[in-house]
Amino acid sequence: MPRSGLRNVMLASVAALAISLTGATVTAQATTTPKPLNYVALGDSYSAGSGVLPVDTSNLLCLRSKANYPNVIAARTGARLTDVTCGAAQTKHFTQSQYLGVAPQLNALKADTDLVTLTIGGNDNNTFINAILACGSAGLLSGGKGSPCKDRNGSSFSDQIESNTYPALKAALKAVQDKAPHARVAALGYPWIAPPTADPSCFAKLPIAEGDIPYVRGIQAHLNAVIKRAAEETGAVYVDFAQVSEGHDACKPAGTRWIEPVLFGHTAVPVHPNALGEKRMAEHAMTTLGLN
Repeated sequence: MPRSGLRNVMLASVAALAISLTGATVTAQATTTPKPLNYVALGDSYSAGSGVLPVDTSNLLCLRSKANYPNVIAARTGARLTDVTCGAAQTKHFTQSQYLGVAPQLNALKADTDLVTLTIGGNDNNTFINAILACGSAGLLSGGKGSPCKDRNGSSFSDQIESNTYPALKAALKAVQDKAPHARVAALGYPWIAPPTADPSCFAKLPIAEGDIPYVRGIQAHLNAVIKRAAEETGAVYVDFAQVSEGHDACKPAGTRWIEPVLFGHTAVPVHPNALGEKRMAEHAMTTLGLN
């Protein structure tokens, strides 16, 4: 073969090899690029971010925020988010319509759902609202002294959590897993609302008597404990805020607190997470799930 012909064959071979290697590189990149997670967010107002701006105008009944922890997680991870969280939701609203035109939350789950997060249980038995109203009104009447709420209500809140909320949580988590059998399910606890002991400077913002502050804290601790138990018994991941939310309760100043107080707060929905709280809930959930 003439030298020029040999050279042309070699050049053609090099070009073909280069094209082949380029194609292999593109194929390798395509196969290693992870697909976005199919992420469904369920739950109540702590999941929905009720009171946090900006508001999700697609469903005003649910008081859902575009800055709630599901949106933060989705933005950080690139997940495809379906957010059906709804303020005032109870565990029964996983399988029942909460409002006219609002489908049961479990309807959002599919066989290809990869990740589910939820915060639920605080509205069952109206635990949160009844405890805050009962203890707040008792605290005002007592001038912040004694433990009038505990004296009047005793173990009633905790009894309802144990007998009603716990089995409902367990059934709800089992239903989630039945609808999305391949998904990782994360049940988030509730960040602390009250400090461990009374803070006299807080009474104007959280009007609970000094002896009832540990009582309210104990009610919330029991609720979180049954969420953890239900999660562990159904194979879900429990996201524990007991340590990370310490020092960020509703008695702390703005910029430190994750939960807004009853009075003189900065959001329209008191005793709920603010934007900082939603962000920190997202971050701790991602750390727990290894999504960072």
